[in-house]
This record gives sequence, structure tokens and C-alpha cells, in this order.
Amino acid sequence: MTQLELELVRMTHDQYAEAIKSFCIYPDAGCKTDVEKAYLSLGLASEAGEVASLMKKEMRDGVEYDGEKWLSEIGDCLWYITRLLDVYGYTMEDAMLHNVAKLHDRKQRNKL
Repeated sequence: MTQLELELVRMTHDQYAEAIKSFCIYPDAGCKTDVEKAYLSLGLASEAGEVASLMKKEMRDGVEYDGEKWLSEIGDCLWYITRLLDVYGYTMEDAMLHNVAKLHDRKQRNKL
């Protein structure tokens, strides 16, 4: 492992959110404007499309991509999700708790 990899072992989401701030080089970065929100939303959609493209190619070619390719694309999605959460004043933990509560409610209503 490289020194950077050793430093990132067992990184919490809060540590990740702080670490990625130095990579925020885009219009209105850190300003929480509609421009920043739009940029991040479009970036997330683009990266999610890359994840979908990997699946499409696996289905078409009948060949699985290695896990690192998937991890890379999903990690890009995580970057945009983390930035969007920060812009809106939430943490990943907030999103996880909200999602579990929503799913629990749907399950109780037989709407999963």
C-alpha cells in the first residue's frame, strides 16, 4: 500500500467529505448557489450513466469488468453525492437514516 492508501484506511464519511474539498474546482464551488447545485446534479447523472454503461457493456459483451473499474465509477458517484449533501447541509449519515426510515415506511405499507 502507498502512504496515501495507509492514511485512508478506515476513512469515515466525514473524513472523506473533508478530504475531497480540495478537489472542488468547478463553477461556484463551495458557494451553495443554484449553479453549484446544477453542476453537481449534472455530474452525478453523468457518473451514474457511466455505471450504467459498464453494466450495458457487460451484458453486450458477456464479460465482467474487474471490480476496480466498478469501484472507480461508483467512487465518482460518491464524490458528487457527498458534495451535494454538503451543499444542502446534510451528511451521508443523514441520508442513510432518512432512506432507511423511508424504506421502513414503504415496507409497512406494502409499497416496496
